Amino acid sequence: MGWAIAAAGLFSAAGAALDRDWFMNHRKAQRLVRLFGRGGARGIYAALGAGLLVAGVLMGLGIIEE
Repeated sequence: MGWAIAAAGLFSAAGAALDRDWFMNHRKAQRLVRLFGRGGARGIYAALGAGLLVAGVLMGLGIIEE
């Protein structure tokens, strides 16, 4: 399960960092874009993705329990 979480984190961080239109124009992302602007939403998604990536890797390696 940890590696799946890490993959989701990488997907989120990469979509935000690369500023992909298909990622930021998704209907679920639009709420954050309206509230914080595109740059703010990218920052939130990048931070969320980084957190998920770190947690997933730690779980995958067995350092923290699932």
